[in-house]
Amino acid sequence: QLVESWGGSVQAGGSLRLSCAASDDTHASVCMAWFRQAPGKEREGVAAIYLVDGRPFYPDPMKGRASISQDKSTNTLYLQLNDLKPEDSAMYYCAADPRADCYSRNDFTYWGHGTQVTVVT
Repeated sequence: QLVESWGGSVQAGGSLRLSCAASDDTHASVCMAWFRQAPGKEREGVAAIYLVDGRPFYPDPMKGRASISQDKSTNTLYLQLNDLKPEDSAMYYCAADPRADCYSRNDFTYWGHGTQVTVVT
């Protein structure tokens, strides 16, 4: 089970730090990631982390504005979002996957219910 929190409404140019609490049934995950989906748009990846060695992955639009991290002691995944833009408004989902090739996949096995991020001008 994955439970996201700390979404909300923020002014353009502002920052948010999303959290994702992971339960023990996801402990075998090899990758964890954040995805987002805005109304009428396809789901897209925002950031991912390869848990074997902690390597982060970011799509080009998020490089320099997003930072993914994990607190292993609390089994919590974080997403720091900076310099937010109105086009960043979306439902943000936490996901986890136990497959060895998860870093090249978007069809993760475990999903949270999402937390809404709204960026206003």
